[in-house]
Amino acid sequence: MRKSTPKKRVILPDPKYHDVLVSKFINNLMYSGKKNIAHELFYDAIDVVSEKTKEDGLEVWKKALSNVTPSVEVRSRRVGGATFQIPSEIRPERKQSLGMKMLINYARKRSEKSMSLKLAGEIMSAYKEEGAAYKRKEEIHRMAEANKAFSHFKF
Repeated sequence: MRKSTPKKRVILPDPKYHDVLVSKFINNLMYSGKKNIAHELFYDAIDVVSEKTKEDGLEVWKKALSNVTPSVEVRSRRVGGATFQIPSEIRPERKQSLGMKMLINYARKRSEKSMSLKLAGEIMSAYKEEGAAYKRKEEIHRMAEANKAFSHFKF
């Protein structure tokens, strides 16, 4: 792609909640084109979350997603002979994508019985600002804070 940037694909809202953000999350959750299974997993997880927290499951999920979404990250840049970790702001689409991927990956690593329970557990722990995905976000922010001295080497 030398000349033009590719067109943004339009993502349709999901059938149950009519939300594009939910659709993007389900697309990230999906394995090898099995979208129906991903839908079932997500909706089951939201039902479990709403049962356990006695709140609206979708709102809990949105708050959990915003809790695990990083705002800065470090990028490697070679200056002279040394490689520096330079903190930089993340653009909004990448923020959203990173948050979703962290939530899903750390949910997969949990030890509950089914994937929907794992996802529900990770959503609830992220909502309470604990859990592996939240710790990862804090770690990213800590690295950016530690390397603040190199922020003048902008990209």
